[in-house]
Amino acid sequence: MKLAYDPKTSANAAPLTVFRILFGGMMLASIIRFWANGWIHDLYLEPEFFFSYYGFEWVKPIGSYTYLIFGICGLAAIGIALGAFYRVSATLFFLSFTYIELMDKTTYLNHYYFVSVVSFLLIWLPANCAWSLDAKRSPEIHSDVVPRWTIDAIKLMLAIVYLYAGLAKLNSDWLVEAQPLATWLSTKTSLPIIGPLMDESWVHYAFSWFGAVYDLSIPFLLLNKRTRPLAFFLVVLFHVMTRILFPIGMFPFIMILSTLIFMEPETQVKWARALGRFLRISPSESKENTPIGSGWNTTLSGTIVVMLLVIQLLLPWRYLLYPGELFWTEEGFRFSWRVMLMEKAGYASFVVVEPSTGKRIVVNNSDYLTPFQEKQMSFQPDFLLEYAHFLEKTYSKKGFQDPEIYVESYVGLNGRSSQVFVREDVNLLNLSPTQPRQTWLYPFSDEISGL
Repeated sequence: MKLAYDPKTSANAAPLTVFRILFGGMMLASIIRFWANGWIHDLYLEPEFFFSYYGFEWVKPIGSYTYLIFGICGLAAIGIALGAFYRVSATLFFLSFTYIELMDKTTYLNHYYFVSVVSFLLIWLPANCAWSLDAKRSPEIHSDVVPRWTIDAIKLMLAIVYLYAGLAKLNSDWLVEAQPLATWLSTKTSLPIIGPLMDESWVHYAFSWFGAVYDLSIPFLLLNKRTRPLAFFLVVLFHVMTRILFPIGMFPFIMILSTLIFMEPETQVKWARALGRFLRISPSESKENTPIGSGWNTTLSGTIVVMLLVIQLLLPWRYLLYPGELFWTEEGFRFSWRVMLMEKAGYASFVVVEPSTGKRIVVNNSDYLTPFQEKQMSFQPDFLLEYAHFLEKTYSKKGFQDPEIYVESYVGLNGRSSQVFVREDVNLLNLSPTQPRQTWLYPFSDEISGL
């Protein structure tokens, strides 16, 4: 059958439709899971203090109304899945989910960042042009055909995640020392069947090297029609094993289902029909292979998508602008797809000093932080600095005149013995968030070579 569109520039809309439905469904499941487990209360209502991202200090939980933000996020996820008021739904989901992500830096995970990026990307793609309530309600927007780049943009975003995760593994800790997997896997000996193997050194190296090779090769295997079945088998195997070994929530399922975007369009048409029947969305009445609706601004959307992808290509390299060991200072570590590369454990004891009287008080961190917050704070420099400024305000209210804040801090990285982290003679209140961390942290006592 001769196609009514140029396959070099256009493609069947089914892959975009399937991705939209699955993404919306997964996000709804994630919100329900988060709510049902009581994590909204535990993470956003119970704490007295929240760690903020630089420049987003104004983003805070809003008490009991925080549940409303999650509710909006869940409804927006339903709108995405159904293709109902799609552009509004995608925008609301991006804004509400990203607000949730920004409320407390303690909860940062790469897959939360991935969801924010993808949801922003979806705003600019015509994912509601087929098998959607929007197309059913307004047949003029229906199309079985979309510009090929709208599907390729999602593929490229997934490839960026995998490739940068793979490049980040090309370091001596991961390849030569099998760290941090050696540390983590050694705690999994109680697992049925595979448990006894988890303490074997060769298993640690096998997992480490396979992880690096997998991340660096899987995008290319998925793009090749001949290797695609093997690639998808490896995707399922890799992420199922990851889910069994490590408690990282929905991320393995998100990556497995997202990878379906690489599957054959003919197969995706069948999936789109099945998903449409499941959601009770019948196909729109219009001619097959009609162009996408004229109301969709391809120039504006294409420009924004290109800008987003360029940022994603460049942002992970910003760590090169900072001195010192990346894993130690963590300057440029977040938002760079460095997935599961570090095992850090720390201890931090803060001292508040009133210079005029010599009065000293050792802070009980549990008075202000949850155990999870304290654990994360103990080894992350920006957390330590932000908490010190919080203590300044707290103890100033208690009558301390011009207090100074010092910290006794020790950190161990990837199986190494702990070493002193922050210089003991540094008053943390004299530091700004933009000051190079190399100036107030002790140098890392070892060397990690690689990217």
